[in-house]
Amino acid sequence: MLKGCVSLDTSTDTLLDVEIQFKTREMGVAITASDGFVGPWIAEMLGEDAIVVPSEALSEPMMLDALLTPCTAIIHINSWAQDAALGRDDRQTMLEMRERSRPVLEAVGRHGGLHLIVVGTLRVHTQWEEGEPYYGPDSTIAPRDVAAEAQLWMEEMALEQATTERPVSILRASNVQGVPISGPPGNGLLHKWAEESPIGWVNVPGDGSEMKDFVHVHDLAQCVLGVLSSPPPTRESLAVGSGKGIQLRDLAEIYVQMTGCETEYGQSSEGQVFGIVDASEIEGRLGFRPAISLEEMIREALEAAGH
Repeated sequence: MLKGCVSLDTSTDTLLDVEIQFKTREMGVAITASDGFVGPWIAEMLGEDAIVVPSEALSEPMMLDALLTPCTAIIHINSWAQDAALGRDDRQTMLEMRERSRPVLEAVGRHGGLHLIVVGTLRVHTQWEEGEPYYGPDSTIAPRDVAAEAQLWMEEMALEQATTERPVSILRASNVQGVPISGPPGNGLLHKWAEESPIGWVNVPGDGSEMKDFVHVHDLAQCVLGVLSSPPPTRESLAVGSGKGIQLRDLAEIYVQMTGCETEYGQSSEGQVFGIVDASEIEGRLGFRPAISLEEMIREALEAAGH
């Protein structure tokens, strides 16, 4: 269990135990469908206010309601698990993601005054191409795979039930990088290349002309805490990224210079998120500017891989 976080051992705790455990708490923030990466980072930053909801509680409405009683907000990690046996385009993926989301939506409907924050990815939008506007509020909604369809289903259902008493914030993140709270291996392309480079090369999607906008998991968590401290009047959708892009060929050259590896172009682009976020929106909303630069993310990736 994370330091400072409250977790529930559903194998031993009864509903009464849960009620006693939380009745003295003045404020809590529930985290559901924690993914092993973004969720634990948010929980770590929330400290004692974090209530990590176990997956078993989602199928027990009374237990879930007891966990949410002291909460003012609930953060749902609305993403496909990368370690899942099912792929992003497997229809079963949609069913499982919906089954994780539905109890959260129903619980929010039963509780007054809960701010629902849904954290997903930019994959609900069409793939960005050079010359197009940056990702923002006017970007076309067109899920690019089955997992993105499930993500959008949850988002639309949440937005429909948003009220002034139960506001909803949708956060769609760009390419999130970083090391899990539990330790390496790291998450994201920067870490993948750091792990590949000792072999002698890095695998570059496409011809290297595509642009990527990288954001560190710490900065994403800061954005979540930002909307948590300042809920919208009713509903909002925000793209989260650095607002800065780099072509993959230029990024690959940095790895060549730093590790002596070579580059292998023409690799699959399946699952990749290309394009740049219009960071002016989230800066205006939260005053957010990334604290961790691309250079720092690359150094972290190389260190985590043992360079």
